[in-house]
Amino acid sequence: MHPNPAFRKATEEQNIAFARERAFGVLTVATDAAPLGAHVPFLLSADGRRARMHLARSNAVLRGEDWPRAARLVVSGPDSYVSADWYGIAGQVPTWNYVAVHLVGALSIMDETALEAHLEELSALFEGRLAPKPPWTLEKLTADLRRRLFRAIVPVELLVERIEGTRKLSQNKPAGARIAAADHVRAQGLGQECVSLAALMLGAADAD
Repeated sequence: MHPNPAFRKATEEQNIAFARERAFGVLTVATDAAPLGAHVPFLLSADGRRARMHLARSNAVLRGEDWPRAARLVVSGPDSYVSADWYGIAGQVPTWNYVAVHLVGALSIMDETALEAHLEELSALFEGRLAPKPPWTLEKLTADLRRRLFRAIVPVELLVERIEGTRKLSQNKPAGARIAAADHVRAQGLGQECVSLAALMLGAADAD
């Protein structure tokens, strides 16, 4: 995470709320070689201390006997390149603004009897956001397809010991410069969800 304390002022409640809403991230574990990563949707408990997800049985993250294992779940939000010219003041350099939360803790394999309830809750979370579309449910699968699905994936749980959050929104710039940059990010930003990021940058002006 970015070390500048100006970008680390979100409360734990704000970081948890962001991660719960996002519900998708990169699960990483260390190895003797390069770290492994898996892109996963997840369910985060209200207190932010348990993240449940599932992996394909063939996923390399599941290899090995050293359980539980240290893991980090990286949750990224909106981001955008910020041109130095957009600040409207001299002596600036380009940068990249973004929002991210890291959930750090111990990863364990859950009992496979928990898999069905996990899948039902996970699909209900996302299907609920598609209302008024009738929700997809596991009941739409035949018994044979359900058995094959359950054999192919493994439920895992991250017991979160530490929550780290960064909101790099140009808070270290004068309010006028930050607002000017936010206007450009909204209009022509290079990144993801630039309109959402611009709104966060504008809101950050209240911190001055």
